[in-house]
Amino acid sequence: MSAPVAFYAPLKAPGHTNPSGDRLLARLLMSALQEAGFDVRLASTLRSRDANGDPERQQRMAQLGEHLAARLIRHWQQQQWRPRLWFTYHLYYKAPDWIGPAVCRQLGIPYVCAEASWTASRAQGRWALSHQSVGDALHLAQRIFTLNPTDIDGLQDCLGPNAPIVSLAPFIDLDAQPSACIDKTALARRWQLDPNKPWLISVAMMRPGDKLASYRLLAASLGQLHSDAQLLIVGDGSARDEVLAAFGPQNTSGQQARVRFLGRLLPAELTPLLGAADLMVWPAVNEAFGMALLEAQAQGLPVIAGNERGVATVVHHNLTGQLVAPRDPGALARALDQALAQPELRQQWRDASLASIRQRHSLEAAAAVLRTELEALVHV
Repeated sequence: MSAPVAFYAPLKAPGHTNPSGDRLLARLLMSALQEAGFDVRLASTLRSRDANGDPERQQRMAQLGEHLAARLIRHWQQQQWRPRLWFTYHLYYKAPDWIGPAVCRQLGIPYVCAEASWTASRAQGRWALSHQSVGDALHLAQRIFTLNPTDIDGLQDCLGPNAPIVSLAPFIDLDAQPSACIDKTALARRWQLDPNKPWLISVAMMRPGDKLASYRLLAASLGQLHSDAQLLIVGDGSARDEVLAAFGPQNTSGQQARVRFLGRLLPAELTPLLGAADLMVWPAVNEAFGMALLEAQAQGLPVIAGNERGVATVVHHNLTGQLVAPRDPGALARALDQALAQPELRQQWRDASLASIRQRHSLEAAAAVLRTELEALVHV
């Protein structure tokens, strides 16, 4: 019989209406847990994120968490279902888990989390209560899966060198990737592109903050690019006008513009473009790791990206692409020019990308890690 597991994503539930890397990874973790042989149920869709740091709201959320924990347990008792483990994905000082620790204390079951972050500098100020809640949850955790190695130092600052940290490589479900017949000429007609020029592609939401900063760096890099390449931008969002402005008004109209804004695409529309493009490019400002970078490599598309935070966990330097100095548009442009001038190198990167995804970044690989680490906890 499959061991029951309660799953929760306090930042963004797997069924949230807005697509993002957080939502995708929450869904993937549930799938990986199921692949590992667990009976996974979504415990709650409560979004705990406190963007502004409101201590009164945090106090109310703490009380709500205790209430929801008791209600969940009653509900499960009525359904004759009892989790053997609680699994929380992505908690940090702005989005703590107010529910899971209370459930674990009441039921006496293990608490596990993935992609948690902690920094001592948040102990004071507007998020102090949320920060304390994250620390309390981490002290309760029997496994902490890290997808971004830059989180490890903070976790060890909180818990000490013997923190129960387990590395889990970011991953995708290869079976869920749409298959595509690559016809560059047909794609060029559909999207009004030049099939005789190299295609660069970037895939990211257009929102203020780090994403907008990345787009602005991308525009600066394009201005220094010597290759006559076209840039395909896939994405949309509240900062669309600012993104368009970064690339210049001449690029927002015209059939032969160097930059083509394709908007938000369905996976079946995006996949053929990834297969036909020559390189994916992304400055990756403050990027945790970048699910879009993994999806590109799943189609054999090499990546050139800024070397920030956990990007090196998904783009393997000089194997599946290249990492460049962070926030350096000149370095990004030079790397693109050099790679576009070497088709044999790009083919090597293509082959290595496909192999790397299968071996290191597949749902099955993640499920194997989860199974190994969690079976001992649920069968105690």
